[in-house]
Amino acid sequence: METRRIGSLEVSVVGLGCNNFGGRLDRQGARSVVAAALDAGVNFFDTADMYGETRSEELLGDALGGRRDQTIVATKFGWWIDDQRHGAKPEYVRRAVEDSLRRLGTDRIDLYQLHRPDPETPIEQTLAVLDELVRAGKVREIGCSQFSAAQLREAQAAVRGGAARFVSVQNQYSLLHREPEREVLPECERQGLAFLPFFPLASGILTGKYRRGAPAPTGTRLSGSSGLADLFLNDRNLVAADALAAFAERRGHSLLELAFSWLLRHRVVSSVIAGAMSPEQVRANVAAAGWRLSADDLAEVDRLAPPAPPAAPAG
Repeated sequence: METRRIGSLEVSVVGLGCNNFGGRLDRQGARSVVAAALDAGVNFFDTADMYGETRSEELLGDALGGRRDQTIVATKFGWWIDDQRHGAKPEYVRRAVEDSLRRLGTDRIDLYQLHRPDPETPIEQTLAVLDELVRAGKVREIGCSQFSAAQLREAQAAVRGGAARFVSVQNQYSLLHREPEREVLPECERQGLAFLPFFPLASGILTGKYRRGAPAPTGTRLSGSSGLADLFLNDRNLVAADALAAFAERRGHSLLELAFSWLLRHRVVSSVIAGAMSPEQVRANVAAAGWRLSADDLAEVDRLAPPAPPAAPAG
């Protein structure tokens, strides 16, 4: 599989998101999905301390077992777990990393990411403690998630000398959510940051399993009432997904192949991290990354799923 870089890390262009571990996937399910990913050439695994009520990291560490050294493990901190465990204050970051190392069963985290900005903690304080963790060998590289371009610039300006700096940002990006193209992707190019899209399949809309006028299939993430269903399951997305699927089929490809390959057309996108509930889904995701879209293809995609309008000028 093709690889790209996140700082000093070399990662497969298709990664495995582990947000289902400890929730919709039990220990045996996590083991089978991880094994399929490793066998298919995936080396990049992304989780967070709060996924699966903190069980995701444990199940990922268990599933990797003796193959841990073949992989790049990314996790996140800072989201609310409970009243004592949240945010990015230095004293909490020191606790959070030890908790994650223990749950993962490892002696280092390859990519440690601030899960979301903490308005109560100056970014220079968080960066200072992350640099401390890098120097101690507990973390190899650091990244962030859900940062705006302005917040990325603020973080860059806060780094002094040879201290650790963010090497990646993980934000929502897909054919149906193109907002990062306004400012964040250009900022990534300017700073040399890797971009990691979350919800790359728009929570399953871009797999083709959801259709207009039909209920969501039983057992899927968007079945029943949920915040995700409210966010993704709407006529705009379903109309666009149908049109994109027809476009892909006319060119001998699937909607899934279009969703992955379109994201990877941008060199700052280092890996497309998608969850999977089965080995078959893992293999389908890996196979979906090989379409090289032409300029005409990209123009047609822009017509069917238009880019976000330019940001309004300040002032």
